[in-house]
Amino acid sequence: MTIALEIPKFDKPVKVLLAVAAQHSDVVVSLVQTATDCLDDLNVAWDRIDVPSASEIAPSIGIAERMANFDGYVALGAILDDGLLHSETEFRDAHHALTLLGLQGLCVGNGLLAVNPNENYAHKGKEAALAALHLIALSRKWGAQRKGIGFKPSFDEYQIASGGTTV
Repeated sequence: MTIALEIPKFDKPVKVLLAVAAQHSDVVVSLVQTATDCLDDLNVAWDRIDVPSASEIAPSIGIAERMANFDGYVALGAILDDGLLHSETEFRDAHHALTLLGLQGLCVGNGLLAVNPNENYAHKGKEAALAALHLIALSRKWGAQRKGIGFKPSFDEYQIASGGTTV
């Protein structure tokens, strides 16, 4: 039984990066379409980068986190489920890398799939976009509850040094 979550609502604008693996473009095109349709319907700003394969999705998100200003990320890609060890290893490693980004606090919706070309996976793009939005909502909810601890100022407070002597 699947429990449908309410679509999160935001009081401030949200910007999401879609990191898309170019492999198996026939599947990825539909993933991207449903993800972008979902984000557009919810008035969420988004940008897109394309990388050669699923292995580069997590590093590209890591770079974007360090050098750009996104609230969350949607990882989209397809790895052919051909039963070969290489494909299985690539899939597991890419998923593991995305999980590690999430554990570091990044809001990543995972739409990386092991696919059979005869099946339709289009809805997974929308699901990954919604997952990222839910994580962003949690991040904003809990991020606003910070309180000063020791010498650390509270979330909305800035402390400016003044006075003293210059050496």
